[in-house]
Amino acid sequence: MNPEKSQRVSAILRILALSGKPLGSRSIATELQSNGIDVQERMVRNYLLEIDQLGLTENIGRSGRQITRQGIEELQASIAVRKVGFVSARVDELSYKMTFDRKSSVGSVVMNLSRIRSRDLPLAQRLIRGVLDAGLGMGRFVSIGREGEELGGYLVPPGRVVVGTLCSVTLNGVFRAAGIPMTSRFGGLLEMRDGRPYRVTQIINYDGTTVDPVVIFMKGKMTRVGDVMTGRNGTIGVGFREIPAAALPEAERLIEEMIRIGLLGKVHLLGKPGQPLLDIPVAQGRVGIILAAGLNALAAVEEAGIETENHAMASLQDFGTLVPASNLAQLLQRSRRGRPSQKEKTYRHSSTRREFGIFE
Repeated sequence: MNPEKSQRVSAILRILALSGKPLGSRSIATELQSNGIDVQERMVRNYLLEIDQLGLTENIGRSGRQITRQGIEELQASIAVRKVGFVSARVDELSYKMTFDRKSSVGSVVMNLSRIRSRDLPLAQRLIRGVLDAGLGMGRFVSIGREGEELGGYLVPPGRVVVGTLCSVTLNGVFRAAGIPMTSRFGGLLEMRDGRPYRVTQIINYDGTTVDPVVIFMKGKMTRVGDVMTGRNGTIGVGFREIPAAALPEAERLIEEMIRIGLLGKVHLLGKPGQPLLDIPVAQGRVGIILAAGLNALAAVEEAGIETENHAMASLQDFGTLVPASNLAQLLQRSRRGRPSQKEKTYRHSSTRREFGIFE
C-alpha cells in the first residue's frame, strides 16, 4: 500500500477497534471525516472489501464490519512505526503541562503507572518502599489504586492493583517552570559499585524508541536494583539530561529543593560545563545530569519474580494525593467501600477497548 492508503486503512481499523461493536461504511466515513480524513462512503466500502480479503476485518452482515485479531495486531504494528520518537515528544508534552509549584508544593507532577496482581502486593510494597528508602528512585512518594478505583484516569481491573511512582520527567517540569530548558537525551543503565555510581553500561535514545528505555531494560532482565538496595553491586535505570551551562547555579539550588520536598532520590549527578559525565560526552556550553529512574522501584519488584505491566510517563497527578512510601503499608489497610461502579462493569465487558488500554 502507498503511505496515504496505509494511513487510511489504519484509521479505519482504529475506528473499528475503539467502537467496541460492528460499524457500517457510512458510520466509518463519518468518523473519518470528523478526524480530518476526507473519504467518501463508497471509497470506505472499497477499502473494507480489500481489508476483508487480508483478514483484518470481518463482514458480519447488516451490522457492518468488526476488526479481527489479525487486524488488531496489524493496527498495533502500524501504531508502533508512527510512534518512533513518541517518548521524546511525551517528555516535552508532560513537562509543559505540569503545574507543580515548588514553593507551595501544590500542583500536578508526572507519574508512571504499574499494574500488578493483588495477591503480589504485600511483597511488592515492601520492595517499593525499600528502593525508595534507599534513594534509588524519584523521591519518596507513591500513589495506589485498587480494584474498581481510578488512578491517573485508568480504572483498575479486577484482581489487580496499580501503583503510581514519580517519573523523572517531573524534574523537567520543575526546571521548565524555573526558566531552565532541559533536553532529555536517553535512558540507560547505571552500574553501581560500593553504593556509588560507576559507569553507564547501556543507553537508548528517547527520540528513537516507542517504549520507555527503563521498561525495556526491566523486561530484558538487565537491572539489578534489588542488589543495589541491599548494599551489593548492581545496575539501576537512569535518565540523562542536559541543561545550559549558564543555568548551573540555579540548577544546583533546584535540586536541593527537590530533595527537601521529596521529589528526588539520592542517586543524581550534576556535571561540569562542557565536560563528560561518567564518560558521556557533553557539548560545550552544556551540563549533563544523571538521575535515577522512577521505575526502579518496580524493577526490583520484577526482579523478585512478580509480573509487572508498566506505563512510563502515564499521567499527571496532583501532588497532594500522593503518600510517602513509608506509609504505603498503612494505606493498604483501609477497607474498600462500595460495589463496583458502572464504569468498572463496562471495563469488564469491553475486551476490544482493553486491547488499546494504557498497559497494552
